[in-house]
Amino acid sequence: MSSSTLESSPAVELKDTLKPPKKPSAKLPWLLLAPSLLVLAVMVGYPLVNLFIMSFQKYERAQLMGVPAEWVGFKNYTDTLADPVFWTVLARSFAFMVVCVFLTMAIGILLALLMMRLNKFFRLLVSVGLLLAWAMPALAAVIVWGWIFDTQYGVVNNILTKITGDNWMGHSWLINPWMFFLVATLIIVWQSVPFVAFTMYAGLTQVPGEVLEAASLDGATPAQRFRLIMVPYVRSIMVVLIILSIIWDLRVFTQIFALQGIGGIADKTNTIGVYIYQMGMAQGHYGSASAIAVILVFIMMGISYYYVRQTIKEEEL
Repeated sequence: MSSSTLESSPAVELKDTLKPPKKPSAKLPWLLLAPSLLVLAVMVGYPLVNLFIMSFQKYERAQLMGVPAEWVGFKNYTDTLADPVFWTVLARSFAFMVVCVFLTMAIGILLALLMMRLNKFFRLLVSVGLLLAWAMPALAAVIVWGWIFDTQYGVVNNILTKITGDNWMGHSWLINPWMFFLVATLIIVWQSVPFVAFTMYAGLTQVPGEVLEAASLDGATPAQRFRLIMVPYVRSIMVVLIILSIIWDLRVFTQIFALQGIGGIADKTNTIGVYIYQMGMAQGHYGSASAIAVILVFIMMGISYYYVRQTIKEEEL
């Protein structure tokens, strides 16, 4: 029998088909990720590195004109940490963030539970309303809410005048810092709730119905079913939502800055994002503003540490 016949025999062909598949190259994932990593390096990495460098320099408006920046070491950081205004603004930002995150999560979860009980038509109606609030640009939302609380022609003042019989026309809601943050909270929560509601609804619909039915037959109340069954199933989703909400609300800028332009007092209503902008763009202290921004980055990294650690633990299981 010739060698060509042996090569074409069924045994040889079967041996060829049983060969283990070639392992993909370890470089392939990195090659696929290379375009995204390059974009991130240019769009995110370079500004962060430049920001970090500027935080160790005396960088003022003269440096924008080409004057070499002077290295000052940690002076920007020590000056910032010794400034009582910074701590006041940071404390105000944290208090504002806590209120916004709590209301956003509470209302979002309640809406998600409501959507699970509604029929198809009303669930669609609620979804459309949430999408409209979510899709509205932040600046446009501030303008609309600014009209609602307008001093002379606002809807709120008009309604209060008719209900109470007192003349509310001319009452300013933004001069008082407490009222200013009440309006700001309404705007931010109004636009943040849709994301939480949709995400929680998607998570809650994955809870097995037979488990909830068994708990109901055992006499568990709706509150107990939510606390003891639903929450454990969606705990990881809730942690992600809380972390994201903390980061978004802590660095909020557009809503506060726009409301200050409508009628708020900047010195009494600054949050950390607006304070960085005023320190840098308005006053020209770019080195100090960079130091504050770096401190804020480390604060956010500390907040995100718990989520990252839990994610790594779950992947190792």
